[in-house]
Amino acid sequence: MKLINILRTIKKNFSNYRPSVEVLISRKNLLHNLNAYQEKYPEISFAPVLKSNAYGHGLIEVGRILEKERVAFFVLDSLFEANALRQDGIQTPVLVIGYVSPENIFGSRLSNVAFTITSLEQLREIAEGLKKRKTFHIKIDTGMHRQGILPREIESAMEIIASNKFINLEGVCSHLADADDEDESFTKLQIKQWQNVVESFKRNFENIKFFHLSATAGTQYAQQAFCNVGRLGLGLYGINTAPLAKLDLKPVLQMRSVISSVKTIPAGEYVGYNNTYKTETERKIATVPVGYFEGVDRRLSNVGFFTVGDKACPIVGRVSMNITSIDVTGVPEVKLGDLVVVLGNEPEKENSVENMAKMANTIPYEILVHIPQHLRRVVE
Repeated sequence: MKLINILRTIKKNFSNYRPSVEVLISRKNLLHNLNAYQEKYPEISFAPVLKSNAYGHGLIEVGRILEKERVAFFVLDSLFEANALRQDGIQTPVLVIGYVSPENIFGSRLSNVAFTITSLEQLREIAEGLKKRKTFHIKIDTGMHRQGILPREIESAMEIIASNKFINLEGVCSHLADADDEDESFTKLQIKQWQNVVESFKRNFENIKFFHLSATAGTQYAQQAFCNVGRLGLGLYGINTAPLAKLDLKPVLQMRSVISSVKTIPAGEYVGYNNTYKTETERKIATVPVGYFEGVDRRLSNVGFFTVGDKACPIVGRVSMNITSIDVTGVPEVKLGDLVVVLGNEPEKENSVENMAKMANTIPYEILVHIPQHLRRVVE
């Protein structure tokens, strides 16, 4: 009882706590994006990808929003993520698409969770040790050469599965390596390989429920590739990665903070570590209590932007661990405590996820998944 009282006291003390950094999640935009794909591709079901903390958006928060929606299943990377959803009471069927060791598969007591077979070696270990019925999707390597059973191994894999009463084969899957490229040649080679795979499994297993090859970027290929499910990742969160099939998507995430100091710096002075920025004229410089620990990519030093009001304010000097400096000279009457948008949800703005990724010479995925889990997510 003493421990419970301590925890209640801590919760009470923090109930009115307003952090300096918050991540806002738009329920409306998330559902809009899901509906946009469902309307565009009514012939397939969609499996929202919630791995890697829902691409930085918040595993539990996104899971709660989508729990009652019409989806095939949630896609996760690990058994840890599946357990987190179940601990929160979210009961939507789950596919763990990442590698799970056979011993963890054997020991799992979670309901409505399917595991992915990612190699012939793993399948053999599962078949040898499985003592109760579990559900699986088998991943085929159609050309990406990362995970998956090779085409020449498929016959052996099917023999193992057919002879084991505890392996419930629910799905077959693969992954397109180059679907976000306007050159479709490699994707078409993978699709041809995949079509042969689907035909082979359908001949040997009548009760397979799901066939899924494409992530967001490859959704437009799903029907011609004999798929009935599309794994919906970055597109779900409002970023379109498909060059041949643009949809009206709305970014779901916004990161906000506040101005923690403002000072006027004379011409010829330096800002931040290593003297990478020097004022050419007198400038008004503000600090914001976010840095690379909070997910602001260090490569945005001297090239990125935050917004204050309707003004894009350039990052000046190095992004440091918990502080970033911005030039607010153009913001009238700027003061301590003013709202700062670190990552915006308007695609055309300088600090959108897509534009920040370009400035950092990386991809939107990396910007999003580096937003740490400890930051408060607020669903609006």
